Amino acid sequence: MKYPEVCFFDDIVPDLHQFDCIIDVRSPSEFAEDHIPGAINCPVLNDEERIRVGTMYKQVGAFEAKRLGAALVAINIGNHLTQLFQDKPKEWRPLIYCWRGGNRSGSMAHIFSRIGWPAAQLHGGYKAYRQHVNENIPLLAQGINWKVLCGPTGSAKSRLLEALDNVGQQVLDLEKFACHRGSVLGDIPNEKQPSQKHFESRIWETLRKINKTQYVYVEAESKKVGNLRVPDSIMEGIRAAACISLKLDIRERVNLLMEDYAHFIDNADHLGQQLDFLTSLHGKEKITQWKTLASQQNIQALVRALLEEHYDPAYHKSINKNFSQFLAAQEIHLPGIDVKSMQDAIRNIVAEK
Repeated sequence: MKYPEVCFFDDIVPDLHQFDCIIDVRSPSEFAEDHIPGAINCPVLNDEERIRVGTMYKQVGAFEAKRLGAALVAINIGNHLTQLFQDKPKEWRPLIYCWRGGNRSGSMAHIFSRIGWPAAQLHGGYKAYRQHVNENIPLLAQGINWKVLCGPTGSAKSRLLEALDNVGQQVLDLEKFACHRGSVLGDIPNEKQPSQKHFESRIWETLRKINKTQYVYVEAESKKVGNLRVPDSIMEGIRAAACISLKLDIRERVNLLMEDYAHFIDNADHLGQQLDFLTSLHGKEKITQWKTLASQQNIQALVRALLEEHYDPAYHKSINKNFSQFLAAQEIHLPGIDVKSMQDAIRNIVAEK
């Protein structure tokens, strides 16, 4: 009888690419919270079926629950085989995992192995992967040559970071991973922030591929991006790292924010709700003034006021305190936010040793 190979996550990390497919057989809600990067979701029990089997286990008995669960698992695996895997050749090699590497992944791995595929089952399942991420992010962060893009809100840090990524430089884009722009107005329309676990998975996936002999570019961030916490080992590294200070004219900064926050122009009520979060810092009278600008669609004046009266003072108060090498930062003056300005900035940054 052919049995699936059993793999330990720590052992296979360097060679995850050896598998043709990584299959997460947990329920859709478990998968949505977090999963191994690159995995596909082929649940052997969906969320409703899991609840049904679990309820039967508690209220009726283990035998009856297992009998029902086996029937549902068999149906679901059959559907996945028919719909997703009929074209896979004999040498196709999947890695299969569930929550703890038990019955759910074992069922699929066993069937796949009996078919003839060299299937592998992840020992310890997602829990083993999650433990690896927790233990290894601090280790991976050690010795990274960070270069930190600094500058007040609207100084094109995110655009420059994206441009650096596009030309092949190493970057860690925390705001992209967090689906948030890192401020009180930083929610991205129609995008929900991921779970803390998935945020850390994306960080882990990036760090494990980094060449530590080369720079890694990152934005200056606070300890939280929206509702998500940046791992302490990352914060400690970037706050002690060499800095690049971006300089951009206030008019260009306003234009940039008008583009990035265009969704607020059409929704003054939502903008007003977000401004309410600043009441404790600026008082009701100031917030009322800003809300009036929003309701009058005088967004350009509002953006400039927010920059000059809220964001810039907060930035100047925190940057020297939190980034120890900022006073020695390389200054990059951006004439604009167009492609040529980004390209010129990259040349100056990369040329600096």
